[in-house]
Amino acid sequence: MFYYLNVIGTMAFAVSASLTAMNKKLDPFGVFVIAFATSVGGGTLRDVLIGYTPVGWMRDLNVVYFIIAGFALAVIFRKKLDKLRVSLFLFDTIGLGVFTLIGIERGIATGLHPVICVALGTMTACFGGVIRDILCNEIPVIFRKEIYATLCIVGGIIFFTIRNNFDINQDLLYILVSAIIIVLRLLAVRYKWYLAPLDRY
Repeated sequence: MFYYLNVIGTMAFAVSASLTAMNKKLDPFGVFVIAFATSVGGGTLRDVLIGYTPVGWMRDLNVVYFIIAGFALAVIFRKKLDKLRVSLFLFDTIGLGVFTLIGIERGIATGLHPVICVALGTMTACFGGVIRDILCNEIPVIFRKEIYATLCIVGGIIFFTIRNNFDINQDLLYILVSAIIIVLRLLAVRYKWYLAPLDRY
């Protein structure tokens, strides 16, 4: 199930990034590059930093095929997909929760400190979006007021708190914390929770 959620998140990131690039009037190659960078950017940076090479998408070409599929869906159904941004937001949120836990798990498998594991989880979930926004000449969303990376950090803290204090099945723990991150982001957007700019403090 974790693998399939990863697939959903990867394709959702590819679709949403493709729509963003098309709105910037890029050519098909530019759209694909941004879709690809968004989908694997965070995981690639994480794997390079911990010395896990070749990086994940090079070890599993299915990831590349899923990105191509997401890109193709966005191009073919772009007019209809523009009307389904709520669904894309939901998939993006699912990806945020799942990729945070994937990054944390990779850090644990490498034997790193929990603080570094949380950083890797946050990087995995968010850095692809940073690359997308920079390539599209926008200020990355995680540096603006929307609560995004903060939720990954909170999710990581919750993960290690439960892991260190309760005897719980690992798969169930991953699902539980992913769900917490997803729900928190939905609530943050619903009730407009955000971090105020620094000049307001």
